[in-house]
Amino acid sequence: MKLSEFLEDYGGWLAFIIALVATLGSLYYSEVAGFIPCRLCWYQRILMYPLTVITFVGALRRDDYLPGYVLPLSLIGMGVSAYHYLMEKGVVAASNTCAADVPCNISYVNYLGFITIALMAFTAFTLITLIMFGMHAAYRRDEAGQLPLPGEEGVY
Repeated sequence: MKLSEFLEDYGGWLAFIIALVATLGSLYYSEVAGFIPCRLCWYQRILMYPLTVITFVGALRRDDYLPGYVLPLSLIGMGVSAYHYLMEKGVVAASNTCAADVPCNISYVNYLGFITIALMAFTAFTLITLIMFGMHAAYRRDEAGQLPLPGEEGVY
């Protein structure tokens, strides 16, 4: 089975699983571990949580337009989480707008010295984005392959 065929058949479900794990992970960190989300964490949640529902419905319906619904949220989410990660690592100065209750440049977790919650969110958004671009390319390839050739029935 080719990658394009796999993404056509299972890409929506794969994106759903990634979005679900990211959503449940963020809820675990805030509700079980007791980490208070910063403002950028909330923005990432606002972008990720709907992806769980959108990808679930799109996968159920086998919606060819799913990438069009998902990509705006996942691309913006990649940008927010990349900015957040750079802020956590001190590459970008902490913004005054982030200092509501919890500063955006602190890291509750730091697995292996570089894996933070913002990096996990960036990874999830990136994987979902790559899957959606792959699905979009597979759908376009199918559409192009289904066009009748000159001289075939239906072509004038």
